[in-house]
Amino acid sequence: MIIIQKDRCKACSLCVKNCPTGAVKIIDKLAVVQENCVSCGVCVRVCPFQAIARVAEIAAGSASCRSCPVQCEIKPGFEGACRRYSNINGTLVRNRDLVLESQRARTADRAIPDRPLTTGAGAGTEYPCCRPAPHIVGDTVDGIDVVTVVTEAPLSYSGIKIKIDANQHIGEEGAKIFRDGAVVGMVEPEEYGSKMLYIGGASILSGKNGFAAARTIVELANEERVTLQVEKGSTLELQVGCVPVIDGVAEKKMRVGCGSATVGMFARTMSEAVEEVIVLDHHIIGLLSEHRAGEEVGMRWSGVVPNGRKSTRGRYFGDPGHGWGGTHIEHPLEAVKSVDMAVAQAGMKILVTETTGQKGALLQVQPDGSVAEIPLTAAAKAIVDLIADNCEEARVSAVYVGGTGGSARAGVTTFPIKLSRAVHAGEAKLTIGGAETFILPGGGINFLVDVEQVAPKAFTWVPTPATVAPVEYTMTRNKYAEIGGHVDAIKPLPSLRQGK
Repeated sequence: MIIIQKDRCKACSLCVKNCPTGAVKIIDKLAVVQENCVSCGVCVRVCPFQAIARVAEIAAGSASCRSCPVQCEIKPGFEGACRRYSNINGTLVRNRDLVLESQRARTADRAIPDRPLTTGAGAGTEYPCCRPAPHIVGDTVDGIDVVTVVTEAPLSYSGIKIKIDANQHIGEEGAKIFRDGAVVGMVEPEEYGSKMLYIGGASILSGKNGFAAARTIVELANEERVTLQVEKGSTLELQVGCVPVIDGVAEKKMRVGCGSATVGMFARTMSEAVEEVIVLDHHIIGLLSEHRAGEEVGMRWSGVVPNGRKSTRGRYFGDPGHGWGGTHIEHPLEAVKSVDMAVAQAGMKILVTETTGQKGALLQVQPDGSVAEIPLTAAAKAIVDLIADNCEEARVSAVYVGGTGGSARAGVTTFPIKLSRAVHAGEAKLTIGGAETFILPGGGINFLVDVEQVAPKAFTWVPTPATVAPVEYTMTRNKYAEIGGHVDAIKPLPSLRQGK
């Protein structure tokens, strides 16, 4: 249940603006909790005056939701903070029927082969773009006449998104990326278990560092080794398909999940080995006994409080750094913020580990509530090894990002918009160097492609500056004629193979 401490409330309305169910109102310059409050605790976390508290008391008739760590207390006739579960006569039910099939999902044109008749790698470029593309070839595939149009297209709207499997903190989000002193990109928000960089983009390519950026994009896309420097951060030695080297140290493992996920996966094995486990992680630190997974295997909160900012039960936000689990915690003893000896017992063992299972330490609670490190037992080490064995090898990967919705379309058709529409409708297939692409929805032909699927060394750059990508459009011959394609320029595929 949520209570308002009237003497502290300043009626600032932050609780009103953030409440997911609209259950707080300002009445007579005071926050007032309404009947539909589900005790999700959002108001407690956003209140800058500590005027709101969540107490253990549960409102009469409420049902406790166990579908996520928030654990809303939902009264009959109301729904939880996520708006997914409703209390219907005392029972929580998902308030939307299961969607068995989505009619919005696009079905691929089965007449178009999976691969183009030829890649665009080595095709060359026709300029100006109003000329037909360098190669427009036709063939019959499974009884259907098919056409592939290829060119090597200079793309000023291009870049490369780098994924680095690493826990190590490399720098702040938004930090600049330098190559030989030139700004070539920025650090992007981290994605699950990986650091992310973006190199290039139109503004950088058209700026004073455009040549350096174009060269960097192409070298990374062609799987060559590149050294980059993060602003106020790490030195990165990166090569697609290889282990990332950060500040001279090769990363070994990609984390198995966040700290909470690690507890969720291995709670039962953990509970059978030690009284408590702290899984350090720069995103979410997991505390076994308090976590719902710990409760699921019969545990109760041990009295241990980890060194982090509490999110929900058993889940604490960590701070990034160069310590264990990519946090600022350099020594396992620092993983324990405090021990409540009204709950804990002297002699209790706490395993401290991280989400890659590369480090592990065993602590023992002392009579005064402090903790001391003791030798790792075989059972505790087995947990650490179990985490490590479930981690993938760390590596660098990348997707090239480009837009071909401009003048390059004129080499394919005399009605460029018809090509764009055909691509979005799945009636024409865009590949890059023979590789499948993901087409972003909306206008234009903006794509992403895994560079490891593209023909080797397929990317180049021109000093406009722009990067050059091998582009292929494949469709049925009928569709090609329908969109205004240069049908007179179609050559049979065998002639291309014979060098004619």
